[in-house]
Amino acid sequence: MNDDSEVIVALLNLRSITISSWLSFPCSLRGSRVGRADQTINALENVTRLLEAVGSHPTHILSATIWLADIATFDEMNAVWDSWVPHGHSPARATVEAKLAGVEYAVEIGIVAALA
Repeated sequence: MNDDSEVIVALLNLRSITISSWLSFPCSLRGSRVGRADQTINALENVTRLLEAVGSHPTHILSATIWLADIATFDEMNAVWDSWVPHGHSPARATVEAKLAGVEYAVEIGIVAALA
């Protein structure tokens, strides 16, 4: 979270955390992952890191919303998601195509999770 090239927003209340996470283009200039699947991996790594920072875990995710710049990349993103989400703990999820903050963004992931 100290890297200014990442945009991460986390809102914490008494019983849950809401996280919006995406990878920004300047990361790619410093060797970070830049492909669609790689942006998904980075976003999910950010989610995991933020959940752990507040004592939660991906098994506590209640819902997820995934915005894709191009819905044709759904299968690529979904393969990454399926390998990341803990078995038996798939949350309610919606995935939609949306115009994201800039053309350098391929994916944005927002989650709501219960605190442990």
